[in-house]
Amino acid sequence: MGVAGSGKTTVARMLADRIGVEYAEADQFHSEANIAKMSAGTPLTDEDRAPWLAAIRDWLSTEADAGRTAVVTCSALKRSYRDVLRAARGRVWFLHLHGSPELLAERMTGRSGHFMPTSLLPSQLATLEPLDDDEDGLTADVAAPPEEIVDDVVARCSAPTSGRTTHDA
Repeated sequence: MGVAGSGKTTVARMLADRIGVEYAEADQFHSEANIAKMSAGTPLTDEDRAPWLAAIRDWLSTEADAGRTAVVTCSALKRSYRDVLRAARGRVWFLHLHGSPELLAERMTGRSGHFMPTSLLPSQLATLEPLDDDEDGLTADVAAPPEEIVDDVVARCSAPTSGRTTHDA
């Protein structure tokens, strides 16, 4: 989870490959109307996001029902959005990728082939509700190399403890 430019796709793909599980990109669950809206620089509303979040939740449930662990990228900016995802069958665990607004904007400016314009970053940062202490997950600073973040996630998930952890690399 995290705002645009935080490296969700890069880290999620690496993590899924490393642990050998299914992977999905949350953007594939967006409606054409949502993609058009974001491409035009218009932030999505909670109403716009509701069917998108439900589709991700349902995919996670399908994977859990099949006995598969899965990794999916999703901004999951608000706790209420994460609550929808947590309603999936199976355990839902979050990796919150965070970074400075300057680094995030730099990354967004440097990428190609993505519909999310840099102009939407301030609205995402304003909407972002970081993981609360009672939410199952880990926070990682994206200034660290993606490989280091994935190494840390794998190590921490293999540890016997669970719950909220913070890692600032």
